[in-house]
Amino acid sequence: GLVWTEPGGEGCYVCSCSFFLPKGPSLWYKSYPIAQGSRQSPIDIISTQAMFDPSLKPLNISYGSDSSLGISNNGHSVMVDFKDIDDKTGEQSISGGPLENPYRLKQFHFHWGTSQKSGSEHIINGKSFPCELHLVHWNAKKYTTFGEAVAAPDGLAVIGVFLEVGEEHTSMNRLTDAFYMVKFKGTKAEFRSFNPSTLLPPSKKYWTYAGSLTTPPLHESVTWIVLKEAVFLAVMPSLMCLQMEKFRSLLFTTEEDEKIPMVNNFRPPQPLKGRVIRASFKLEGTMEVI
Repeated sequence: GLVWTEPGGEGCYVCSCSFFLPKGPSLWYKSYPIAQGSRQSPIDIISTQAMFDPSLKPLNISYGSDSSLGISNNGHSVMVDFKDIDDKTGEQSISGGPLENPYRLKQFHFHWGTSQKSGSEHIINGKSFPCELHLVHWNAKKYTTFGEAVAAPDGLAVIGVFLEVGEEHTSMNRLTDAFYMVKFKGTKAEFRSFNPSTLLPPSKKYWTYAGSLTTPPLHESVTWIVLKEAVFLAVMPSLMCLQMEKFRSLLFTTEEDEKIPMVNNFRPPQPLKGRVIRASFKLEGTMEVI
């Protein structure tokens, strides 16, 4: 679910909590016909059907720790946003992989469920993960603003990272420890000097395909880069910090509303409709793009 702002709008979020209340995603097509389009996301990645493409470059991720600004609850996820400046240094950007230009980091946010059985948007061979991190980047070389890029076919590049439960993730503690400040929809707090590369797995092997935003307006503007390796979060009862529970303590609702826990804020997988998923790595016995 990408957070979309009106072009030129500071935080004019189009999405609201009602998108994820019962029957939500199944009815989006009524207001957003593109919901039934040809490159919608997320998808179920069947690893044996992904094509190994030797022409795909390694992913080059250069994130620093000096440009995170704030953390907020926008009514459908928790989000950390970044200084959106053209610093010419290439910091806070990704390049290589399937991308022709560098894409600049704008924000990251998460999707999660009520239990460990589901929560991710993308699924692998039918398997869901408890949580999925989305790092949203835009093609600042080609477009003037994020608002312009969000509607363009090559406007956005999003890295998807699966979060699995297991050992404690220390960098995630700094993030989840800030959630109490943004419990309610519409709340925000300062959140500086956070380096998002600490949330990435060691291996940068990936799948890539042409897709869309996963929340309305569902623009088909995203080059998806889904990392194969998951990152682990803590859920062991012996740990004081049950990191996944801190996600589930957030609310879809404002302080004045009746409380609705922010859970299951994910869209189900969409039909592939003939798209090819390319892999940067070779599985034994998989097909190769010629």
